[in-house]
Amino acid sequence: MTQTILHAKLKDHFGFEKFRPNQEEIINCVLSGQDTLAIMPTGGGKSICFQLPALVFPGITLVISPLIALMKDQVDSLKANGIQACFINSSQSEEERQFYIESLQSNIIKLVYIAPESLSFLDNLFNSLTISLIAIDEAHCISAWGHDFRPAYTNLGYLKKRFPSTPILALTATADKATRKDISEQLNLINPKIFIASFDRKNLSLEVRPALDRVKQIIDFIQEKPNESGIVYCLSRKTTEELAEKLQKIGINAKAYHAGLDNKIRSTTQDEFISDDCQVVCATIAFGMGIDKSNVRWVIHYNLPKNIEGYYQEIGRAGRDGLPSETVLFESYGDVIQLQKFASQGLNAEVQLAKLERMKQYADALSCRRKILLSYFGELVTENCGNCDICKNPPLFFDGTVIAQKALSAITRLQETEPLPVIIDFLRGSKNAYIYEKGYQNLKTYGIGTDLSWFDWNQYLIQLINLGYCEIAFHQQNKIRVTAFAKKVLFEGEKVQLTTVQKITIDKQEIKEGKTKTVTNSLFEILRKLRYEISKEESVPAYVIFSDAALRQMETERPMSDQDLLAIDGVGKAKLEKYGDAFIKTIIDFHKSKVVKRKKEATTYKETLELYQNGFSVEDIAQKRKLGLSTIMSHLAKLYVDGAAIDLSQFITNQEVSKIAEAQIKLESPNTLKPYFDYFEEKIDYGKIRLALAILEKENAVI
Repeated sequence: MTQTILHAKLKDHFGFEKFRPNQEEIINCVLSGQDTLAIMPTGGGKSICFQLPALVFPGITLVISPLIALMKDQVDSLKANGIQACFINSSQSEEERQFYIESLQSNIIKLVYIAPESLSFLDNLFNSLTISLIAIDEAHCISAWGHDFRPAYTNLGYLKKRFPSTPILALTATADKATRKDISEQLNLINPKIFIASFDRKNLSLEVRPALDRVKQIIDFIQEKPNESGIVYCLSRKTTEELAEKLQKIGINAKAYHAGLDNKIRSTTQDEFISDDCQVVCATIAFGMGIDKSNVRWVIHYNLPKNIEGYYQEIGRAGRDGLPSETVLFESYGDVIQLQKFASQGLNAEVQLAKLERMKQYADALSCRRKILLSYFGELVTENCGNCDICKNPPLFFDGTVIAQKALSAITRLQETEPLPVIIDFLRGSKNAYIYEKGYQNLKTYGIGTDLSWFDWNQYLIQLINLGYCEIAFHQQNKIRVTAFAKKVLFEGEKVQLTTVQKITIDKQEIKEGKTKTVTNSLFEILRKLRYEISKEESVPAYVIFSDAALRQMETERPMSDQDLLAIDGVGKAKLEKYGDAFIKTIIDFHKSKVVKRKKEATTYKETLELYQNGFSVEDIAQKRKLGLSTIMSHLAKLYVDGAAIDLSQFITNQEVSKIAEAQIKLESPNTLKPYFDYFEEKIDYGKIRLALAILEKENAVI
């Protein structure tokens, strides 16, 4: 088959002009009949690697998938693209299963999804069906080395014996060398071609924050994104419920999800999240692997994850459509203690403790976080990513020798018998009952650190632990002990470089119920609402209609004909036929409304200009037009940029313009005025900022 035909099928059925990295090579390998193992990150486009070959092969493509929700999502998406597909599992009635089995026998269906536990439903039919391709999704489940071991997968090795001439495509998002070898051997793959895609998800920003008032931080974060879906991963079931309840109380549509909830509640929550009826899910790691939702815009980790593999898969559930998405990880000393205890009591404790240590090293890192993640999976890069908190705000180092000496002396005076909180209380001269009961107030170094806050001492002590000057004795009630390196600081004059503590600014203003921001007037939001309404009519997730990426492209390019809409990524012939008229009409209506609005604006600007030219002051113009002074200033700024003869120097000095020009460079030309207002600590008002930016815009246009 020529590549032209493959590209045509990609556009006609899936709406894409070109393949993502590795997709075309994997598809060609599968079509040649060779067994294949594909390691591709979450959101990397694994599904097309077997869905497109299914359209080419004469027979049926059998897809082994672990979760019912994942099967349903993919089948809904295939049907929306005009491709016949079904899933068969134990949740269906006998009549439903029989209907799909008859459809398979009649060669009506091209792809059938089935869980490994349900393969027996098709066992008697295999001799009468032409199986052209077997795709095994989440293939790491077959491996005892994998981080998500699932016993039923271990029986799939018989498929190669049953269908020796049928190619098998095994797919997973994360697998180290040992796991890849184990997958190939257990599936009996014959000389498999192995593809390892880049794990670099450039659209995901990476951030780690101290867990200082994290509930407040999470609330602020979500309220800045009123229409964006997200997941908050929590370590305990109790935390998911408590956090969801706190979010609900202030008007955020949030639900809890964990394995201890009733099956019906879990299913309803998952369906509502997929269908955009629930904005936020507060979940344990039980939630996510079966979610094919492409428009998750952010993922927050309330607690430190147990290992980098799990963390990477969980953040990978954000931004599957390729649009910019955010990930935030909260780290606390308490989380480390708790996870250390869990790991030491579980199976394979040594390995789990080592993986936890790697996770902690990532969270404590002072270098590009993406480099650390990629190197963990064997992918080495030289350039910093520019899209993590470390790259955006490189840490500032200072001589922390005195701080280190005070801390290490305190640990020594306490005879290395106390955990971190007690050491901090001792340094700060706390007068609590425990300190006095132990008589610590009588020791020489008691209270030598009163000049620093509890939070600062906590952060500096963690840095000293990370630098190796002291350590946590996890198996002895988390006592802090000094190491051999501490002697160099205490007695040999070694200098210690610490980083400035980055404080998270918490707005102390009370959050009032229902005060979340709303965004309704952009074309994206209007198209998003239309998509939601259609999804309700068709009982499918909204992103099955069109992805956020497709809507964003429509917002930018504003297609007003069938041909224009077909040029949007994700719009194929089937979707054009189903949804084209509704979306084109909405875009045309929006365009017309904008034209009307621009005409009204032109009229109101003209009235302001006429009054200005007749000698009225800005205060008189505002009073005469019954508008705010800042509105009149914005009119004058716009008129000035458009070429009107207005002398703005009467309202703003050259020195003020220069200051704002400097701020523009430092702030990297923000799109709104508030960053400037905050930068100048509210000493330059919004009106002057608008005028200065107008002057600078016109100067740049002339240059």
